[in-house]
Amino acid sequence: QEQLVESGGGLVQAGGSLRLSCAASGRTISNDAMGWFRQAPGKEREFVAAINWSGDNIYYADSVKGRFTISRDNAKNTAYLQMNSLKPEDTAVYYCAAGRNEYVSMWDRRTVGVGYWGKGTLVTVSS
Repeated sequence: QEQLVESGGGLVQAGGSLRLSCAASGRTISNDAMGWFRQAPGKEREFVAAINWSGDNIYYADSVKGRFTISRDNAKNTAYLQMNSLKPEDTAVYYCAAGRNEYVSMWDRRTVGVGYWGKGTLVTVSS
């Protein structure tokens, strides 16, 4: 069964850090673009960060630029999101996604070409 599984969420104080992982099973992600999205309570899902298959092209939402870093290890079939200087407004369920590289630059506006979603991991940032 093909799936993406997020881990690494939890409760952290403002200013702290967390590292999220997205492990793929049942398929390889080496040819996929990978992305992170989040959904806060009562809000729509929003784009956080994305990376193309090789890691050469990376995109961030303005709200996380300079604080979050997306990366991938194709040998481990895993993508990561390092989150530093966390703020209470970063509280959300974070979802991993895999999809077609030709659409990754559009994921900040539309999730076109996304073929797989994880079930999410909760990040709670206390003030």
